[in-house]
Amino acid sequence: MFSKSKINEPGSKETEAAKPAAPATPAAPAPAETKASTPPKPKPPASVLSSDLHITGNLKTSGDIQVEGTVEGDIRAHLLTIGETATIKGEVTADDVVVNGRIVGRVRGLKVRLTSTARVEGDIIHKTIAIESGAHFEGSVQRQDDPLNPGRGGKSGANPAAEVKQ
Repeated sequence: MFSKSKINEPGSKETEAAKPAAPATPAAPAPAETKASTPPKPKPPASVLSSDLHITGNLKTSGDIQVEGTVEGDIRAHLLTIGETATIKGEVTADDVVVNGRIVGRVRGLKVRLTSTARVEGDIIHKTIAIESGAHFEGSVQRQDDPLNPGRGGKSGANPAAEVKQ
């Protein structure tokens, strides 16, 4: 639309040609704002841990992780996808957990989904859960409004019982 008005009104081109010197200062912050909003900070790409990778230690991110390899340690993420070839030995905590592989340890998530290839040995603390036919699960399932906060769950009596067993 702006280009049509400039084409139709050649006199306004000359008038506007003098004006860009003044808007040049506001034009500089506009690309900076565009650059600030351009990087996918709200939704960065998922970190992928390949099937030949073996990690010993804890992983923590506010982003997404897709695990195809082996992790011996705790994982905390926003969206955690456990691939079919993956094995996790430790506690898993995420807003969304999709399990296609094997987890040995506790799972905490707002939304937990066990697919037909999932193998979970441990307790699941969730707000919502979906278990597909064919999934293998050994442990207990507990619904909590805030499953990501172990302090609240522990005060309700879940952790003291675990401590007595240990």
